[in-house]
Amino acid sequence: MAKPNSTFVTEILFEGFSSFRWQHRLAFFVVFLTLYLLTLSGNVIIVMIIRLYHHLHTPMYFFLSMLSISETCYTVAIIPRMLSGLLNPYQPITIQGCATQLFFYLTFGINNCFLLIVMGYDRYVAICNPLRYSVIMGKRACVQLASGSLGIGLDMAIVQVTSVFGLPFCDAFVISHFFCDVRPLLKLACTDTTVNEIINFVVSVCALVLPMGLVFISYVLIISTILKIASAEGRKKAFATCASHLIVVIIHYGCASIIYLKPKSQSSLGQDRLISVTYTVITPLLNPIVYSLRNKEVKDALRRAVGQKPLSP
Repeated sequence: MAKPNSTFVTEILFEGFSSFRWQHRLAFFVVFLTLYLLTLSGNVIIVMIIRLYHHLHTPMYFFLSMLSISETCYTVAIIPRMLSGLLNPYQPITIQGCATQLFFYLTFGINNCFLLIVMGYDRYVAICNPLRYSVIMGKRACVQLASGSLGIGLDMAIVQVTSVFGLPFCDAFVISHFFCDVRPLLKLACTDTTVNEIINFVVSVCALVLPMGLVFISYVLIISTILKIASAEGRKKAFATCASHLIVVIIHYGCASIIYLKPKSQSSLGQDRLISVTYTVITPLLNPIVYSLRNKEVKDALRRAVGQKPLSP
């Protein structure tokens, strides 16, 4: 039941970084804009490199390009509005606009989580079952796995958005965040949100704990297989193919888990906002950086693209 004599909210105002002085907001704007442009250009370059060079037309790089596209869409849903809020911190967003932003944020964020599972499965098959790799990870299977990840993201986003925006928002219209996220929005509701918080927790577990568990199991099997390889060079090469993915997995799931799996009693919107900056601005940049710096095939393709001879193996 909504509170009596309440005015229903049609617009929402982000508190964002409005408590900072304009000089600080301007500095944040320059830093975040630079990181945003680096993220966009890095992901676009990775997709183009994979598209241009035939030897990168493998399942591993197909999923990497899907992750780059998803990360790009994810940042586009959040960062432009955040940058606008840094220059003009008092711009309201309609309830419909807020719901749209939350939908795309959740869709591509959850898609990223499940793409990382798929990439872990790809490495598992490549190392633990190499003779059947081309059969198991055929073109059709790759498309189905990537489509399935996006489908799960869409379904979970619809559940969350329907749950949150089915609530009445009364009186208060300022959220202590720089974008529309589930927990800050639930605090605006003028009715009991216990069921909605349970739904949010279940979705968070399905999108984070389940993927983390599956990735962990796949890497236990991968490492046990690698340790059985006789030659040190073979072990080194096998580890190298997994290192980039493992780094991205740890950072991605680590930041998200801190925000979404923390008990409500320990939740601080100020801390969540700080971690969200890392999760939405910095983490997406790590994907192109890690994969371009640690992956020899991508580095060689980049050198070839700029007219430099690749390093000999």
